[in-house]
Amino acid sequence: MAGRRKRSRSRSADAGGDEVAVAAPPRPSAGAEAGAGAGAGAGGSDSESEGGSGSGSDSESSGDDDDIEAKARRIDRQRRREREAAAAELQVHTAGGARPEGVREKVLPDEGDAPLGDISAVHDRIMEVADVLADFGERGEEGRPRSDYMAQLTEDVCVYYGYSRELAENFLDLFSPKEAVAFFEANETPRPVVIRTNTLKTRRRDLAQALINRGVNLDPLASWTKVGLKIYDSPVPIGATPEYLAGHYMLQSASSLVPVMALAPRPGEKVLDMAAAPGGKTTYIAQLMRNTGTLVANDAKRERCAALVANLARLGVTNCIVSNQDGRAIPARLSGFDRVLLDAPCSGLGIIARDPSIKTSRGHGDLMRRAHLQKQLLLAAIDAVNAHSKTGGYVVYSTCSIAVEENEAVVDYALRKRCVKLVPLFAEDAEDIGREGLRRFRQHSFHPSLTATRRFYPHAHNMDGFYVAKLKKYANALPAGVSATDGSGEAETARGGAGGGGDGKGKGKAKAAAAEVKRAKPFGGGKTALRVRGEERGERVLAKTQAELDAAAEAAAAAKRA
Repeated sequence: MAGRRKRSRSRSADAGGDEVAVAAPPRPSAGAEAGAGAGAGAGGSDSESEGGSGSGSDSESSGDDDDIEAKARRIDRQRRREREAAAAELQVHTAGGARPEGVREKVLPDEGDAPLGDISAVHDRIMEVADVLADFGERGEEGRPRSDYMAQLTEDVCVYYGYSRELAENFLDLFSPKEAVAFFEANETPRPVVIRTNTLKTRRRDLAQALINRGVNLDPLASWTKVGLKIYDSPVPIGATPEYLAGHYMLQSASSLVPVMALAPRPGEKVLDMAAAPGGKTTYIAQLMRNTGTLVANDAKRERCAALVANLARLGVTNCIVSNQDGRAIPARLSGFDRVLLDAPCSGLGIIARDPSIKTSRGHGDLMRRAHLQKQLLLAAIDAVNAHSKTGGYVVYSTCSIAVEENEAVVDYALRKRCVKLVPLFAEDAEDIGREGLRRFRQHSFHPSLTATRRFYPHAHNMDGFYVAKLKKYANALPAGVSATDGSGEAETARGGAGGGGDGKGKGKAKAAAAEVKRAKPFGGGKTALRVRGEERGERVLAKTQAELDAAAEAAAAAKRA
């Protein structure tokens, strides 16, 4: 009998991989013990079989020996559960497989639990909660609603990544929990440095070779652009090389190339860049126009126009007029453009990696105020385009924000207020990039054609967050039921941006706005100030400027031939 008990204790120790401990662990619950017993039976555990033979000899064994065998069996079951849990965890987090059916982990704290003191533990819980929410039906704790997990995820995101609660909730509404975490992670690392080749002065192949000779490590940006280069590292500041100073390239984010590619300006056209400073997109437009036609670059802030003029001069742009005025007033002075680019002022929710202060300085009120201005500017941009242009009639709207309030909601508003329609960003044979625009967000539904717009995300495309829409104007008249002043830039300015008010005070503001339009003066090159009064005068100025530019180009060509 003593020999049988000795063999039972020895086999129990072998099954656990260690010797039997003296102190027994707390006895597991009845449900867990029954489950473990079932698993042991399926696996043919030696300790369970010996336990059966031992139970048959209770009458012959002493109470102490039975107690030791029971402790050994409990230790075996505890270790088996630990091994199963470790294997499941390894399968999920390392191999990426699905968690075995029925395994539900506890990730949320209970009431009264102390907060996590280690910031890395907060990050681990963010990842665990996102994983549970991705398969909530199988992995959520019983008795815990999904809202508990979302509330905990929002709180941890605010603590770990430093977002305001309002902004964190906005992003968690926009993305799935797992994709939102990927977005937050992407905003913690900078985007690659990108330069755009200025084909007015060089070719990308020659520029790349010149920079490689200076020790710059680079690659072509992507298959969808023929002018972009991605910079990995450089022994010299990339903004201070002789090639940069000579105007052979422009430092420009990858996503900001897309609006100009969508605009697709042609040589000889009249093009307006409504919010141009500091000039990255403007110089790209001039490059695609081959320094022909007429390009008007406008910016509302005079101090920003200095950088715009400097970049135009450095890159050798000669077909551009720079103006400083409120973009909402442009249709009253200049119109008849073939194409208009509006890279609207926005909240910058797509460039958090460049400006982390946005995490706490933006809220719903900021989004709504900017959206109101963006609607005014977009309607003004549409009004400045000639629907009967033989080659154009297009408006491209873009922002460096991923907020729906500043993107789909603004474009949807323009579709109702003007005779425009959305068209694909690129030609049929061109590579399509980005994700489709949204048709629904929260309680809002938008026009079905908004799927033709494109969204860009830092975690999905390794570019700044961006939104691009391309509209085609099919009639200069207004849609039925829309008044001439409904939503127009000048009228909205007169109403103080409130969208209403027809009293005497509003009329006084309207007169003041009209007077301000007359006083606005475009300037170019610092030598000539052009005073424009009305559309006809504006057309004559553009025609005269075009003739002068053509004459200068012919003279330069003749001098080169001589």
